Amino acid sequence: MLQTEYVRNLNANYERILLDKKPEENRYQYCIIGRGGIRGLLACSLRYINGLAYLYYDISSKQNVVQRFGSRCITREWIRDFIWSMRQIRQELGRFLLDSKNVLWYPEQIFQDLDSNVFSFMYIPYYEGENGFLDLVEFWVDHIDYNDEGLVEWVYHVYDQAEKSGSIYLQSQIFEDVRILENAPEPVEQAFVAEREPVAGEPIKEEKILPQQEERDERKGLLSLFENRRRRNREARENYQAQMMSAINGCAVAEDSMYDCEEYGRTVYIEEKPDEGRRVYRLYTSDDRLLKSLDKPIVTIGKKKEEADVVLEDSSVSRLHARIILEGNEFYLEDLNSTNGTYKNGLRLNPYEKRKLRTGDELKCGRVALIFR
Repeated sequence: MLQTEYVRNLNANYERILLDKKPEENRYQYCIIGRGGIRGLLACSLRYINGLAYLYYDISSKQNVVQRFGSRCITREWIRDFIWSMRQIRQELGRFLLDSKNVLWYPEQIFQDLDSNVFSFMYIPYYEGENGFLDLVEFWVDHIDYNDEGLVEWVYHVYDQAEKSGSIYLQSQIFEDVRILENAPEPVEQAFVAEREPVAGEPIKEEKILPQQEERDERKGLLSLFENRRRRNREARENYQAQMMSAINGCAVAEDSMYDCEEYGRTVYIEEKPDEGRRVYRLYTSDDRLLKSLDKPIVTIGKKKEEADVVLEDSSVSRLHARIILEGNEFYLEDLNSTNGTYKNGLRLNPYEKRKLRTGDELKCGRVALIFR
């Protein structure tokens, strides 16, 4: 299993991967990856710390897919753009004679720029482990828009093919299959044959099931089998913190400062309606102006109006900068891989790190100060 950590170093944020053995850094793939400049790949560098070898990937100003769609639906348009990016990165790797099997497809290792929507992938030279594509498709299963029946059928088809064929399916067939999503879904037509009375002396024919009917029955059964996922879909999006905690191995660390990690316990589902006896906390500006009541489990802070609950129009604030999460009866501040940092009482959080909030705490997103009380 990959051992990953989020790291802050100077003015950049990184996700680093611990290599299980000392790499032969003079081999071709390490030389090419270290040189950089390959479109679609995260900039990568090889570093040694206390005799251990790490690959550092620059993730500044980007969000991974798990964070991006933890509480939102994946649409067919996003799937089409993603598959197109998969094809582009395969072609780009081919230009540099790099093996596409070394790309990680785990959703938490795929990043997207929120401004340009460009995808960036991780490449591990001479990687021999699982590439995580099946995990990615399982993430799609849990987060796709279940109102789009055509998308649902396509995703489960991809899941079935990925289970049967593995990485072979990624070579070319998936790029052909995605064309189905280019058109709006059409209703399934049922074929009917008018019944008639048998003629005397006519041999009775055995009823045959047409291949089209078998396909429709199989598809119908598949959708029925995963009907429970449709019902759980909304709840899963509202309470995805448990997924995040299990998806990211280790906790975020800083190379220029150390402080104790806190144990937060298991995340439990919180109804959006606050308990009648529970105090409602609020965010205030530094001049004591009410900014937002924290009346739901997750409140996102940033300057991207379409996705942030608290919009801070300041150039030092990232599009999705931070969020405040309710777990049990406690609120936590979490950095969302921001460029200029998230601070609690003057102490900077690491990428994706969470810190417990108490009444009167000062939060700072870039240059903007907020008060929690």
